[in-house]
Amino acid sequence: MIISTKYTHADLLAMPDDGKRREIIEGELFVTPSPLDIHQKILFNLTLALGKFLEVHPLGELRFAPLDVILSEHDVLEPDLLFVLKEHRTIVRDWVRGAPDLVVEILSPATEARDRGPKMKAYARFGVGEYWIVDPVAQVIEVYRLATEGFQLAKMCAKDDTVETPLLPGFLLPVGPVFQS
Repeated sequence: MIISTKYTHADLLAMPDDGKRREIIEGELFVTPSPLDIHQKILFNLTLALGKFLEVHPLGELRFAPLDVILSEHDVLEPDLLFVLKEHRTIVRDWVRGAPDLVVEILSPATEARDRGPKMKAYARFGVGEYWIVDPVAQVIEVYRLATEGFQLAKMCAKDDTVETPLLPGFLLPVGPVFQS
């Protein structure tokens, strides 16, 4: 008989602080090494652009990894970047306890399959409204919006394009500078 262990957030808290990212999707534990430098440069550029906009237009809360997003007892994710509208800010507490309005994942060789597969499905299942996948190799940002059947690709934005979102009226993100070091 095979006994399957379903991990919880409490299990994550008991694990060593060794610099690795740990996430749980449907009770399954995923461990990832720390991100590469290019990943961190892109995360900085995105955080800076969104942060500057939100200073002038305080529409909600912006957070970046590492920060647990607790969607359920058996679903604890750590997106690279997330945004929560003011009207949903009660989910931002010690950790984020509920579905953010926007989640951004920056692909890496170690995480691409998970970001496009189980994590994307989990974010949709728990009601994240918009999901951006940032691809450092192709230098594109894929914008997905939640529909009844899951996330649907709304726009594929290349270096000469601009990302917009109904969550942040007036926000325009030129894609090219996101990938500059």
